[in-house]
Amino acid sequence: MKKINLVILLTLLAVFLVPINTNAKTLGELRQEVETFTADLENKNNQIAANDAEVKEIQQNIADIESQISEIESETAVLEQEIEESNNEIAEKSEQSKSLFQYLQVSEGENAYLEYIFGATDVTDMVYRMAIVEQLTEYNDKIMDELTALVKENEQRKEELATKNEELEKLTDELEAEQAKINAETASIKDAMPSVQQQLEEAKENIEYYESIGCGENENLSACQIRYDRSHSSSSGGGGAGNVMPPSASGFYRPMESGYVTQEWMNAGHLGMDLSNTNKTIEIHPIATGVVFAKYYDDYGALVLKIRHYVNGRYIYSTYAHLSAWYVNVGDIVNPSDVIGRMGNTGYSFGAHLHLELTTCDWHAGGGCTWTTYQKSTINPRQYIGFPSGLRVWWSGR
Repeated sequence: MKKINLVILLTLLAVFLVPINTNAKTLGELRQEVETFTADLENKNNQIAANDAEVKEIQQNIADIESQISEIESETAVLEQEIEESNNEIAEKSEQSKSLFQYLQVSEGENAYLEYIFGATDVTDMVYRMAIVEQLTEYNDKIMDELTALVKENEQRKEELATKNEELEKLTDELEAEQAKINAETASIKDAMPSVQQQLEEAKENIEYYESIGCGENENLSACQIRYDRSHSSSSGGGGAGNVMPPSASGFYRPMESGYVTQEWMNAGHLGMDLSNTNKTIEIHPIATGVVFAKYYDDYGALVLKIRHYVNGRYIYSTYAHLSAWYVNVGDIVNPSDVIGRMGNTGYSFGAHLHLELTTCDWHAGGGCTWTTYQKSTINPRQYIGFPSGLRVWWSGR
């Protein structure tokens, strides 16, 4: 019996054990982290400025290429018009040449040249008529030379047109490559990433918050927070997240009744896991019992909810982003069966989905870390939630 209990205990510990985070543990360490974070943000600002300049240059290159494409399209239209006119002229001159040949052709077994020449009334008239025939012959030769030259020019213009078309295709490829580069730059923006200014403000508010709840300079922030929450919690909930102690989480669940994974945790720097469903407004549930810690629109307009969970004597945080609606308020105690919102496509999103993050701290006041540390504190949701392996593998049931 003791062996069975030990197995159960070890199993529960494996499920609920939260990795010990290396972020600041005391108020003094948090102060130092914020100072370092502020300096890092200055460097980040410089990098952002450099990235913005690069994006601006790419956009200018795209504009230049589009201008070149427009010029080529205009030139192509002119070439096509000239080719059409040349073909019409060739057809016209062919008719003229045909008329000349008909006039000079052999008719009814008698040579029209001779008939015309020897029909002269005297020598002078004969010389005149011979000159006319010679001029007609020279004119015919000239017409044929012009026709040959026009055909050659026409073919050359066709080759030029083909070359222009190839250049147009090449420039189009370059344009698409430039656009892909910009899209890649844009895609590198993290879900729900706050502005630099907001990061600084929240970092300072984090310090002010822990000072306000009476944390000592060398006191463990997590222990201070839990002590404060226990002494200030109200059974009815409400108020701020800092005065509600969430019940212990007794298990983790999928946030939707059914769906599939569209992007994995830390894929190309992705801080969370993306989930979707054919029902684009499906109800969203908490992954575990907890208290609503934050509720806001991010800088891109996404509706974001954060829930704080009490697991194995520590807090962890779950984030739900891109919601189309939310039904809870900061300070509300929520259970896995509750509906906290609906899946949506708000903010920086390219299709309805839920962006789910799990972290050991949060960058908002009372979360105990800066944005930089927050990014390093993420946990793979698969560590706690039983999602099917692979992408777009449908699940049903929580």
